[in-house]
Amino acid sequence: MRLDWEMLDVRARSGNHTGVARLLLQAGEEERLAFGKAVEAGIKGAGPDVWWRSHTNPAPGYALAVIGTARSAAKAASLLRHRSLRAQWREIPMDRFLALAQARRLDWLGDLGTRLSRPTPTGSDWDNGEWAFTAAIMRAGGVEPPVTEGVTRFWLLRLLQPYGGHGRERPPLNVRLRDDPYLDLLLPAVFDIDTLGTAVTHSSWGEPEGRLTAAHHFPAAVASLVAEGRLQRKVVLAATIDRLVRGDTPNALRPFLQLHDELDPTADEIAAHALGYARMLAEGPGPVAALSQRVLRVLDDTGRLDVETLLDTSSAVLLRKEKTMVKVQISWLERVAGREPGRAGEVFETIAVAFGHPALDVQERALVLIGRQLPHLGPDVVARLADASRVLAGDLPARAAELFGGIVPVTGPAGVPSLPPPVESAPMPPPVANAPELAEEVVALLHDQSGVRWERVLAGLVALHAAGERDALATALTPVLDRYPARFTDVRWNSGSPLVCLGNAMRIASGAVPQDEIQQHLHNAVEVARHEGRRGGLGSKLSPRPDGVLALRAAELAVRLGDPVTPRLVATPTRVNGSLDPATLLERLSRAEAEQWQPWPFDLEQALLRLPRGATPVEVTAGAGALVSPAGRRFAQWLASGGLPDPVSERFVQYADQNPPGGYTWDAPVSRRLVATLRPSRHDGLLLTRQLLTHEPVKRPKYMPRQFKDIPEVLAMVLPHHREVAAAWAVGEIASTADQGQRGSARLLPLLADGTGPVGPALAAALAYGFCAKHESDRAAAVDAFLTLAAGTESFAGAVGAVLGDLCSDSVVKLGRALTALTDAHRSGASAAVWELLAAALPPLLPTKVRGVPDLLELATQVAVTLGARTEIPGLADIAARPGSSRLTKEARRLRTTLVS
Repeated sequence: MRLDWEMLDVRARSGNHTGVARLLLQAGEEERLAFGKAVEAGIKGAGPDVWWRSHTNPAPGYALAVIGTARSAAKAASLLRHRSLRAQWREIPMDRFLALAQARRLDWLGDLGTRLSRPTPTGSDWDNGEWAFTAAIMRAGGVEPPVTEGVTRFWLLRLLQPYGGHGRERPPLNVRLRDDPYLDLLLPAVFDIDTLGTAVTHSSWGEPEGRLTAAHHFPAAVASLVAEGRLQRKVVLAATIDRLVRGDTPNALRPFLQLHDELDPTADEIAAHALGYARMLAEGPGPVAALSQRVLRVLDDTGRLDVETLLDTSSAVLLRKEKTMVKVQISWLERVAGREPGRAGEVFETIAVAFGHPALDVQERALVLIGRQLPHLGPDVVARLADASRVLAGDLPARAAELFGGIVPVTGPAGVPSLPPPVESAPMPPPVANAPELAEEVVALLHDQSGVRWERVLAGLVALHAAGERDALATALTPVLDRYPARFTDVRWNSGSPLVCLGNAMRIASGAVPQDEIQQHLHNAVEVARHEGRRGGLGSKLSPRPDGVLALRAAELAVRLGDPVTPRLVATPTRVNGSLDPATLLERLSRAEAEQWQPWPFDLEQALLRLPRGATPVEVTAGAGALVSPAGRRFAQWLASGGLPDPVSERFVQYADQNPPGGYTWDAPVSRRLVATLRPSRHDGLLLTRQLLTHEPVKRPKYMPRQFKDIPEVLAMVLPHHREVAAAWAVGEIASTADQGQRGSARLLPLLADGTGPVGPALAAALAYGFCAKHESDRAAAVDAFLTLAAGTESFAGAVGAVLGDLCSDSVVKLGRALTALTDAHRSGASAAVWELLAAALPPLLPTKVRGVPDLLELATQVAVTLGARTEIPGLADIAARPGSSRLTKEARRLRTTLVS
């Protein structure tokens, strides 16, 4: 029976792997080699219906055909790496695969395995099934795997799996490690390659209940192999310390910290690596530095730690952010000074480095300690200590001046830079010049839907179509439409999206489809919006949210491009924040009137909504009054009425449901969330604003909302001068960055700050949530927005502080996250706004036991000293009057003294 692709394909699609193998084994080698081209064509020509819609996926059968016909390792690797075939490597029957290779007596099987693993994908692109497939090929070919990040990672992941095929329980991890043929080859790479520790951080996941013993825990399993002599203790300890010295993410270092504890090095072993431990103490992440501090103290207690090494290391340690570690270091140095009286001056000058620590209680601890020893120190040392005290902050400079006599005058705090005046948003980039540039922008839009790029694409498409560039548009845009059909075609998951509407407009503009064949739902959506001012619901697939305005404009473009006269767009902003200069709009409408065309309705409405607040130049008002076209008269009326009135935004609290055990339901895992309602203050005559200015949040917090995460510019540019509107729509999503740990949604905040309009309850809540976001990038975005607002907006920070105090008072969000952000804002020059925020946030927090309140009081003291503030903080005097020496009481007294002195 001769080899035939159709016959083989039928067997592969039906999952008949035995039949596929039999066909190939019955043929001669020359016939198999000749059949290789048919196999290649069949695999590359298979469409999605073959790969994903067949009753049985054909990939395993196709893989057998590859190994049964390929002429070389390079050809076989190329076909096996086909994206759809590769996804099914774990399903390939290895017994038949290797039997075919053996029957053909392939001498390149090892080369094939090496090619499949090099260059090796890393991260989630490779899974353990693919490693098992590749490793089996390399073993059969008699070669060792290359020591790369991907190979090592997935060798390790495979070892860590507690279950084998069909859910069978595997031997303990130490046994799996001991018996693995690649242990000596690949285990050293686990220590050498960055980030591989993350693969073992959660190595206990999936272990059977009750089985998590030392044998099943990676650090303990490695230590057990060291104890039994399978691994060399000296080598493993050195590799562990070297890994910790080089540093990595906390998750990646955690298993090596645990392994270090399991190895429990002796004083002799610690002494051999003393310099490495010293470097960890100075530069390592918190847990690594804490370990180093612990072991070096053990070494010091035995008298084997060089004082020079300790002092050099301490200078860096005393400025670390971990206050507990700094205080331990200060106490350690104090004991060393008592033990080495001849070097006490050097020791206390080292302790004085802590004067530069950002925490006042650390500065105070160092100052008090030095003050006790001052009578025993020489005048030269005292002078140097006095000079070092000039960096003290808060109320400590005055105490230092009293301590050092007339040596240190009482000086004000270090100067904090003032905020520069707000800068006008940058102008829009030049318009798209030709069809190839438009195609490039469309492709870029698929990867980053920025508002600026959307505006350039819409304006460029209309302008080029109006200029008669249909052939050029067809040449440039057709390949884009063909390459990304799923993004521009209406399917269930993207129905009504702006990209689908744009796809229709691109087809019309390039002549790919006639105007009368445009999808009916776009006509329906535009008509519903024109007659009812509605997006979404019956007859419209467009989103009722603000991003639906963009989709509506793109749909309007698609529907109206075939009109006898194609106008230019008038809503294209003149600034990247979405603002449109009134003089520019006057020029565009004057041109339309002169050329006798009218702007499209929703394009004109969007243009009006982008006009700045405040008084319009007299010449623009006069010019608008001279227009006689319908669009011109509407523009003049809009200016005369003062534009869009501010809508009414009000605070709204969402409460989560509780399940019978008392916890929160899986889809609303936060107790409460502050959002905002939105309603128009009066009718403005526009269709777009009927939904834009009406927002009623649901009663319960949503789980991980992400409607605007990927399109923050689009949202901000709809109403650039009414930022509270965008904030009201997005505040729930921004809240999730703090109360659910979502990433990226706070990117909207700097864009809103770049606009104008009052700061209402929605934007105030959004900023408070942004300060408490889990991820640093979101907190940085909140600080950027706060600084921009502080430079150009008056009396907004108190509202933010009131929300922050409310949210943190019952730990809905974490106060500690906000401290760093507020400190950054203070140091950047926004001290007055930070003080306004703190003065509003402290009263609801003072009566609570929330962690971080003492730190907030400390920050308030620093800001108050900077500003010379004398504001009364309700409740502060009561806390300061409490007996005792708790940190809360001490910091309250410090702030109270600063405010009344």
